[in-house]
Amino acid sequence: MELKYYRLIKTITEEGSIANSSERLFLTQSALSHQLRELEARLGFKVFHRKRNKWVLTPEGAELYKLANQLFEAIEKGFSNIQHIKTGSKGQVKLSVECQSFFQQLPGFMQKMAIVYPEIDIDLQLGARHEIISKLQSDDIDIALMTYRPNSDDIYAIEVCTDEIFAVIHREHFFNEKDYIEPSEFAKVHLIINSFPLEGVAIYEHCLRAIDVTPMKISAIPFTEITLSMVAANLGLMCAPKWQLKHFKLDDNLVFKRIGANGIKRTHYLVVKRSVLSKSYINSFISTFEEEFMQELA
Repeated sequence: MELKYYRLIKTITEEGSIANSSERLFLTQSALSHQLRELEARLGFKVFHRKRNKWVLTPEGAELYKLANQLFEAIEKGFSNIQHIKTGSKGQVKLSVECQSFFQQLPGFMQKMAIVYPEIDIDLQLGARHEIISKLQSDDIDIALMTYRPNSDDIYAIEVCTDEIFAVIHREHFFNEKDYIEPSEFAKVHLIINSFPLEGVAIYEHCLRAIDVTPMKISAIPFTEITLSMVAANLGLMCAPKWQLKHFKLDDNLVFKRIGANGIKRTHYLVVKRSVLSKSYINSFISTFEEEFMQELA
């Protein structure tokens, strides 16, 4: 039975007659009378007893009225739930990234997010590694991309990918004679990093720190293009995963050299405070991040 018939029964019952129902349903009395006759012919029974002052439901009509109320209550509840979901899909995601190299990939991802979820605003924040957990816990940031799993009960971590850090050297560098570079040999090289402190540099955090090795010379250059030019001139080396440099034009003399026999691998985690996982827009961000952003690293 069509929804319009349930609306007709409900309105006539509550208004008392077709004449009183006409304005509420935005139809003429003639159109409403036609609908009711059509309905009763289809059902094979009367829905109303017509009386001069008030129309009264038949027993069958009373059941239909009860059903109409249940139906419209369900519809109202459904729309209310949809509105709640829609409202929960709006919000600002304060995002921080431990590894600054990821900032090269983020604008493309943020552009996709703006298309798919125009009501989610992404606020990108810089932050040192040692600050990220405290900022998550104090709600200064909502989500962070990190290279270690935090040891905290109130932080939820999602493993998103694993990559490998290589030494990028000139083909005439003495390291190029080797199948791989022993980490201890970094003590005699000029290492070019993005920025200080050294504790935030991937090769140091994931390798050199554990064996107490510090490069002979360290230079901080915040521009990857300049660093690559210096390496291409054989004035030092840099360490990076291959995906980080895929959008740069690399000199033909540059070589990626594995560090250690098994390479230096690191796992990236998307970390979020457990208390915000109930927010719809946070889950929308996480699911889209896993689907879209990590493809940029392939």
